[in-house]
Amino acid sequence: MGTRVPSGRDVLWRTVRGRRADVAVGAVLGAGHQFGEALVPVVIGVVIDRAVSGGDGRALAGWLAVLAVVYAGLSFSFRFGARAGERAAEEAAHELRIRLVRRILHPGGGAERGHLPGELANIATEDAKRVGAVTMAVVTGIAALTGVLVSAVALLRVSVLLGLVVLLGTPLLLWLGHLLSKPLERRSEAEQERAAHASGVAADLVAGLRVLKGIGAQAAAVERYRRTSRASLGATVRAARAEAWQSGMVLTLTGVFIAVVALIGGRLAAAGDITLGQLVSAVGLALFLLGPLEVFAWVNAEFAQGRASAARIADVLAAEPDVPPGDGGPPEPVLGGLRLRGVTLGPLREADLDVRPGELLGVAGTDPAATQALLACLGRTADPEAGVVELDGVPMTELDPARLRTAVLVAAHDADLFEGTLADNLDTGAVGGIDRALAAAGADEIVRALPRGDATEIAEGGRSLSGGQRQRVALARALVADRPVLVLHDPTTAVDAVTEARIAVGLREHRRGRTTLLVTNSPALLSVADRVVLIDGGRVAADGAHGDLVHGDTTYRTAVLA
Repeated sequence: MGTRVPSGRDVLWRTVRGRRADVAVGAVLGAGHQFGEALVPVVIGVVIDRAVSGGDGRALAGWLAVLAVVYAGLSFSFRFGARAGERAAEEAAHELRIRLVRRILHPGGGAERGHLPGELANIATEDAKRVGAVTMAVVTGIAALTGVLVSAVALLRVSVLLGLVVLLGTPLLLWLGHLLSKPLERRSEAEQERAAHASGVAADLVAGLRVLKGIGAQAAAVERYRRTSRASLGATVRAARAEAWQSGMVLTLTGVFIAVVALIGGRLAAAGDITLGQLVSAVGLALFLLGPLEVFAWVNAEFAQGRASAARIADVLAAEPDVPPGDGGPPEPVLGGLRLRGVTLGPLREADLDVRPGELLGVAGTDPAATQALLACLGRTADPEAGVVELDGVPMTELDPARLRTAVLVAAHDADLFEGTLADNLDTGAVGGIDRALAAAGADEIVRALPRGDATEIAEGGRSLSGGQRQRVALARALVADRPVLVLHDPTTAVDAVTEARIAVGLREHRRGRTTLLVTNSPALLSVADRVVLIDGGRVAADGAHGDLVHGDTTYRTAVLA
């Protein structure tokens, strides 16, 4: 799992530290740009005192050349400094997205707990972008600080009083800006949470659009999204108000500060304590300081929003896994023997079950929740509350979930297809066997019917295919993976009876000699199994051939044929 991320602050620190080379380059070049910007009014003041006042043409030309060099330098520094800062922000956001995706896809699970899929997508995009932007804020903040310090030194040379006003007033402004950013941070976090929830609801509704249309629930769905969207809009408006209030207050304080600097400079010039050129420089520096001080306000806002987003990212990265990691791997070679002893998980109560290596076992059930619990134990998405599940005599709790899934594949009933070609959806990394898998799953006719065969583009979630087509393609993908142990959950609920009978025969032939569990109440599939068990009351209540159980067990007959 890696090191647990304790806080949003830690995420921010790691993000900046991870891009320290680009941040350093951007900060140095940005500081050079601000140094040049601060020098401009100083050089203009010198031109006035040494060239314009005395009418010295050669001195004027010389100082104008110096001014041109300063402009060229600050232009170069700005261009390449901004490039380094933007690169740091984009790459930091990219690295955060990669970390989030790895955590979300980690075999131990847990990251999705308490989040809709759309919320996780929002965190991995918008929140990652905001945290990445903090690196640019650091670069810009360092550059602005350089501008303030250079201006302070220049003003100290003009007047100690002016320099002290800048040196003492700037930290005070920064502190006030930090205090003013606190409400923005809280509102920004609420805004992101509401926006993520709205994205999650929208994704949920789009995924179930066909079902909603089928039951005529479009109006209720639209109303649900309208309420969620209004709540998100309200949070966004409140965050915008907080940002406007913070920016306005900081700008007002900055304006007062600049006015004080200009007033002091004017009084000193009127008293003859500084020259005309020095007054021009002082006023120019005071006006220049508006830029760095406004940058400080922007940096405070970026940090406030970045801290809120970093906290949300930290919550995902630090999520406890659903199952302990384990450090072992499955035995080599994997024979495929499974054994459950006293397994309890939810409605599954002290269940015992033996699956012989290479057996095709049917598993019927009277309670869908109990069969779901069995699937969770076999796929190790959850560990039993009591009892043990073994693979070839090795307890699954001792196995690393990622290595376990190279041996055991639990193909869920609601497995999704991905946007891309049909061939892309069948690519599991296994070598060969695709044509055989397509035929066994009854999906070969789908390939023939598509305009470009397996090169045909499939919409997100497989929505360009019918329910039965999606199910057959997902089944083919599970067969292509060619795991030693394959657990299929209701793989044919959306296909017609003729196709289902063909798939049943194809499955038996394709998986001959390899352990396969068919968790279903489909008579067509159960009839080809070597053996069938019935889960009733959370335990294995019956065991035998499908035909024998149909004739001899009323509970089984009701569950399978009703």
